[in-house]
Amino acid sequence: MTLEPLALPSSDDPSGWGEWVRSRSSEELDRARALVDRLRDDPPAEPVEVLRTWDRATGHLGGVAAIGSLIGNVHPDQSVRDIADAAEQDADKLATEWSLDRTLYDVFSGLTAEGLDPAAARLLTKVQKDFRRSGVDKDDETRSRISAIRDRLTALDQEFSKLTRDDVRTIRVAPEQLAGLPEDWLAGHPAEDDGLVTVTTDYPDAIPVRMFAHDQEVRREIQTAFLQRGWPAAEPLLEEMFALRQELASLVGYPDWPSYDADVKMIGDGAAIPEFIEKITAAATGPMEADLALLLERYRRDFPDATEIPLYDSFYYQEQVRQEQYDVDGQRVRTYFDFSKVRQGLLDVTGRLFGLRYEPVDVPVWHEEVTAYDVFRVSTGSTTADAGASIGRIYLDLHPREGKYKHAAQFTLTEGVAGEQLPEGVLVCNFSRGLMEHDHVTTLFHEFGHLLHHVLAGHGEWYRFAGVATEWDFVEAPSQMLEEWAWDPAVLRSFATDEAGEPIPVELVEAMRRSDDYGKGIYARTQMFYAAMSYWFHADEARRAAGEEVPSLTDRMIDFQRRYGALPYLEGTHMFAAFGHLGGYSSAYYTYMWSLVIAKDMFSAFDTADLFADDVAARYRDRVLAPGGTKDAADLVADFLGRPYSFDSYAAWLAR
Repeated sequence: MTLEPLALPSSDDPSGWGEWVRSRSSEELDRARALVDRLRDDPPAEPVEVLRTWDRATGHLGGVAAIGSLIGNVHPDQSVRDIADAAEQDADKLATEWSLDRTLYDVFSGLTAEGLDPAAARLLTKVQKDFRRSGVDKDDETRSRISAIRDRLTALDQEFSKLTRDDVRTIRVAPEQLAGLPEDWLAGHPAEDDGLVTVTTDYPDAIPVRMFAHDQEVRREIQTAFLQRGWPAAEPLLEEMFALRQELASLVGYPDWPSYDADVKMIGDGAAIPEFIEKITAAATGPMEADLALLLERYRRDFPDATEIPLYDSFYYQEQVRQEQYDVDGQRVRTYFDFSKVRQGLLDVTGRLFGLRYEPVDVPVWHEEVTAYDVFRVSTGSTTADAGASIGRIYLDLHPREGKYKHAAQFTLTEGVAGEQLPEGVLVCNFSRGLMEHDHVTTLFHEFGHLLHHVLAGHGEWYRFAGVATEWDFVEAPSQMLEEWAWDPAVLRSFATDEAGEPIPVELVEAMRRSDDYGKGIYARTQMFYAAMSYWFHADEARRAAGEEVPSLTDRMIDFQRRYGALPYLEGTHMFAAFGHLGGYSSAYYTYMWSLVIAKDMFSAFDTADLFADDVAARYRDRVLAPGGTKDAADLVADFLGRPYSFDSYAAWLAR
């Protein structure tokens, strides 16, 4: 049986998109309700069919939430985004209703794993735990309060996401103040009628200006504007969000939100999060001090009395260090990374690595700059599908526009299940339409790793285990590992060419690699600042709930930056107000570094002299990516490495 991807409406008709979101959501919700009504009224006799009915119901429900989240973050028309947000709220509300339904709970609580295959037994265990964690066994009043909290949290998360998406700050400067910026960037930013140039806080503006503008005041202004996004509107939203998460965790029997959240992650225990943060902080202290000493030495050539490097000068002077110490000029590097060549190179590299082919398709999309590809297998030996068969569709939405999600992420359009539905995923980023910084090239590889995970793991028996369905503190590891291919000289030379068609020199890539090793300590400590903020903002709520006084979010942020960060706080800024991970990742931002530890260990299995070796690439594809959530992440990694993962590769990388 040939499965067909979703048929989307035309980008030329916003009203058609709104109607499509409404009708698709309504149909999927009706299907989900019908299946759950069957479970309540006349459940199948066989436990596996009970599980299958529930899995398909939650699959339909998840499809509504996925479409709502995607379209609410990418569609150019505000009215369509509002309809999508409402659909996501409807799905979340129904999910909450089911999770607190005692009749449904009774259906599953009486089941045992006897006679079930390992995947079905795993699903049963997870469903039973989901119900227990939901508070279904509480009294009517408590369940009613839990329901209200979850509905409000959905609305708060959407409001916070909308705020971080829509709050674009600007500065206006004279053209001569932009000396140092690349010529192509300057050409795209002409002076307006009043003689000034508008610079926004969107990445394609903010990053080059911070890196290359010679004018210190301009660097200070754009950095300040960037770190003021979301302020002050975000603070009351976040305060309410943290308080409600704490209340929810307490109602279902956990001491605090981090403990509740960690219970279904690799780390297992909320108290282990600060221990991990301290472990990385200690390991990164020496490298950070060495990085800062080199940076301060360069900074003092321009500011002899300086005792530290202001945050707004740090990007510019790190670039100076790379140019002078490592002979890496970021502006020269950019000339080799034309966006269209990078996009094609990404497809060529990942296709070769994983035995895939991407075929462009001319189908309706939500914006004219979005490209779509059908994905095919071109090699045998995988559990994902037969060679030559279509295994899914991907969409690439890679440039900034008004009202669009401001960061980089993979969104689900549909989850995939064998014989029923193809996986479809969307890459949503904000890259330049012209030349790219190499940092953005690695980001593109990283995010595409999530897309591959989604597609390759979309061919199993259960929606629950489809796609990126492993523990949340593992999901970044495959993407972080794929970044390594964006650093290999041979890989880069296959698509990174300048205007004359000359490939990027091997010596330049090697210098870029050495240059990238500079700053790892700063990076790791900055990540621990973010992780500490993510954890303690939530852990503090338990103290507040107990009657203790807790400092404001800004004061706590400043304290965490001083304790964990590598660079000083910039007066008058409120970085947390646009820190979107406080929504989806909540208390678990530590997962980026946790995953990186595993990513470095997984990459140690590859031969750096031949990153496309068929045996190891296929083993990784089939044992880590394709299984989705059918095993614990630690077991997937052990299946690939032939041993449990360790900290050693990460420690060696950090100390290098």
